[in-house]
Amino acid sequence: MSTLPRLPGARSPLAVKVRLPELLEMKRRGDKLAMVTAYDAPSARLAELAGVELILVGDTAAMVMLGHDSTIPVTLEEMLFLTRAVTRTARRPLVIGDLPFGSYERSDEQALGSAIRLVKEGGADLVKLEGAGAMLGRVAAIAAANIGVVGHIGLTPQSATRLGGFRAQGRTAATAYALLEDALALERAGAVAIVLEAVPAPVAAEVSARLVVPTIGIGAGADCDGQVLVWHDLLGLTTEESPRFVRRYAELAQEIAGALESYVRDVREGGFPAPEHTYSIPDDELATFRLLIEPASHHPRSAGP
Repeated sequence: MSTLPRLPGARSPLAVKVRLPELLEMKRRGDKLAMVTAYDAPSARLAELAGVELILVGDTAAMVMLGHDSTIPVTLEEMLFLTRAVTRTARRPLVIGDLPFGSYERSDEQALGSAIRLVKEGGADLVKLEGAGAMLGRVAAIAAANIGVVGHIGLTPQSATRLGGFRAQGRTAATAYALLEDALALERAGAVAIVLEAVPAPVAAEVSARLVVPTIGIGAGADCDGQVLVWHDLLGLTTEESPRFVRRYAELAQEIAGALESYVRDVREGGFPAPEHTYSIPDDELATFRLLIEPASHHPRSAGP
């Protein structure tokens, strides 16, 4: 039985799965969507208990889970492994599997094949890919196969080198207009939601107002229809400086480091384990055990014929 707590105000983990029409209705009402990344079963469980509508198994796992310097190295096989861990646990939220770099750019057929694997093998409810332009065909192919696909424009980490690094996008009239055109094109191609990353807040507000489907902002202001943050960023699990758009809701790296230091000290000084952390054996059984482990020369079965 799970030992994870039932958080105050959390929705039942046995509630009915969020459905796509609910996201559209929330946008219509002006209700904000909450999305977080998660990469394992305990994180997915806690996110669900907190009441999020969406969990993204993001390719950010390459950096925060696998130790890479960018999202580029993570493979589809690794994303499948992580997505399965989340979907085994999360019941109510829609789980979005992120298509990693190299798994969809080559052709519509490659993109569809990778998307099918994330849904069929990974259990994802939706898939996400970055970019517009040539990627519109990929979105259309996936959507035509009745798989919900989420777009991602603005700062697209998989193409950060081409964009000149991890920097805000849409900061001129021309690039802001191009971003709006990309968002509308993604919607027409069949995207069910669009992530806007590192986009000026007024631009993101205009994009959100012109789309039927919801926008999910990360560094794109409060007028997006929802927000997403990386698990490790919002919980303060990283020691590096956070991006400008991150709010840390905890400083768990410090808490964990302190706990580990206490554990190491207790082990070395004999403070752990204490008697309450051990198991007992009846006195008569212990006495018999000690007889059995006496030197072989004193053991009855060691005597010769």
